[in-house]
Amino acid sequence: MLELKSLTKRFGDKVAVDAATFSVEKPMMIGIIGRSGAGKSTLLRMLNRLSDASDGDILYDGTEITALKGAARREWQSRCAMIFQQFNLVPRMDVVSNVLHGTLNRRSTFATMFNLYPQEDIHKAIEILDRLGIAEQAPKRAEALSGGQQQRVAIARALMQDPSIILADEPIASLDPMNAQIVMDALRRIHEEDGRMVIANLHTLDTARRYCDRVIGMRDGRIVFDGRPDQLTTGVARDIYGAGADFSEAATSTAIETLDRTDKKLVSA
Repeated sequence: MLELKSLTKRFGDKVAVDAATFSVEKPMMIGIIGRSGAGKSTLLRMLNRLSDASDGDILYDGTEITALKGAARREWQSRCAMIFQQFNLVPRMDVVSNVLHGTLNRRSTFATMFNLYPQEDIHKAIEILDRLGIAEQAPKRAEALSGGQQQRVAIARALMQDPSIILADEPIASLDPMNAQIVMDALRRIHEEDGRMVIANLHTLDTARRYCDRVIGMRDGRIVFDGRPDQLTTGVARDIYGAGADFSEAATSTAIETLDRTDKKLVSA
C-alpha cells in the first residue's frame, strides 16, 4: 500500500532524512519517535508533498507519489491529510467554516472566494464535529476554543478531505495531559472505525506504546528501529534517544525509567 524507498532530504550539507525505507501493507496506526531534529517532521512533509525529496521514492498503491505535479499533487494532498502541532486554523473564522476548508481542493475558485458551501458539506462537517464531541462549538470563532478543542477542529478538517492517510505532526505536543489523551483517543478511533492509516510524530515512548500498532524510531535522520510497541526495550530506546545516562527531555527520561522497571519485572518473572 505505502512504500518508502531510500527517501532522503538534504538542506545544503545537512541530511535531515537519510535513506528512510519502510513499507506498510495495510492501514494501521504508526508512531514515529525520536528527539527533536531527528527528521520526523521532514519525513511527514515529504509524504504529504509539502516538501520535495532530494532522493528516493514514495509509492502508494503503485503510484509514484514523488513524481506527482500540479493537480495530481494536490489530489494526493487531499488523500494524505496533514494535522499540525499549531493547528493551522483561521482564528477569526467560525469552527464549521474551518472544517469546511478541508474541501477547498475540490471547490471552484468562485465558491472559495464567496465562501459558498453545499448544504451536504455543511451537514457533514457538523456530523464530524459531533463525532469528535465538539458540535456545540460549530458557530464559535476558532480562537475562542481551547487548544485541545482546536486540535479536534483540525482533525475534523482533515476528515472532511475523506483521506486514506492522516499524518499528524506532533499533534499533542502543545496540549495538557487530559486534552492530549482526548486527541490521541480520537485518532485511534478514526483508525479503528474508518480503517484509515494514521502516522503520528510523537515525543514520548509511553504514548507510542499505548496507541500505536507499530513504532518507527529515528535518530539523526535515519530509521534505527521499526517494530511493535512491545519490542521497545530499554536498549532500543537508548538507541533511539542516545546512549548514556543523560536524557535531557523529561518525558523521554520518564519513559525510559518505566521501560527499565518493565524489563526488570519481565526478568524476575
